[in-house]
Amino acid sequence: MKTFLKTALLGATALTLMASMSLAADYPDRPIGVEVSYGAGGATDFQARIVTIPAGNEDILGQPIYILNKPGAGGRKGWNWFATEAAADGYMMSAYNVPHFIAQGIKGGVKYDADSFEPIANWGADPAVVIVGKDSKFSSMADLIAYATENPGKATTSGAGLFVGHHIAALQIEKACACKLAYIPTKGGGAAAMKAVIAGETLAGINNLSDAARAASAGNVKILAVADLERHAFLPDVPTLKESGLDVDNASVNFRGLMVPKDTPQDVIDKLATQVPKMFAHKRVTQKMKQTNSPVKIMDRAAVQAMWAERKATLTELLKGL
Repeated sequence: MKTFLKTALLGATALTLMASMSLAADYPDRPIGVEVSYGAGGATDFQARIVTIPAGNEDILGQPIYILNKPGAGGRKGWNWFATEAAADGYMMSAYNVPHFIAQGIKGGVKYDADSFEPIANWGADPAVVIVGKDSKFSSMADLIAYATENPGKATTSGAGLFVGHHIAALQIEKACACKLAYIPTKGGGAAAMKAVIAGETLAGINNLSDAARAASAGNVKILAVADLERHAFLPDVPTLKESGLDVDNASVNFRGLMVPKDTPQDVIDKLATQVPKMFAHKRVTQKMKQTNSPVKIMDRAAVQAMWAERKATLTELLKGL
């Protein structure tokens, strides 16, 4: 009897191993989804559609990628769904935004944290920028800070949600200037936050460099400063917040990439981790990203794991006591 059970157990283990090997060999055999936790037209959605263009190429994944938008609550709605309902089989990935989902996990009230997902690769790093309407009386950060200092709580400033990169930048600005911004999280992500500034619903806004550069080119907004350590090649004439006299680092820079649920089979993760960076580096992708002022920063799985860990440590300290 013992011999029979041992033989049966070995047989079951062999079948499981064979099934796993078959999965790796056949994967993917149908289209793959990418959940985007922000609305259509915003920077994450816009860039996700660009970087996945060559997915169907035989030397990439051999299957097309489609986008599934689940906007709401600064990304919480989509990532809650992804953490609790998405199948962990490699046929549904999610676009991640860091610091967004990591900061939200630290603050709580969501069904995920940095350990709920497995990173695949990073495609971009989009700094936050401070913007005002084209006809605004503010022409520099000094103007905006002077107003905020003299009128506490009246410097209305839009952003894509709570504890997203925009909010992190606002918190850092407030700490650096010892003044108060009236940060207003909008429904609909960065696109809605941009519209609030253009329509004059808020005095200022914090948005993504990629979105703001396009809006500035169209003459709809003015960009006052970049929340990064150096000026950006897309906006060489725009100073950093540090150059503007505010001690603000790059903690709010929005890293974007793809991830899968925690329990996704390792062989699927390995295949995606090998092929997805090739997709991001495809000539058609990099050309389109440059044409749309979308900053590219390709990082492999190991580099993203290190970045997530570093950001978690930084954000835990930054958000302490809030």
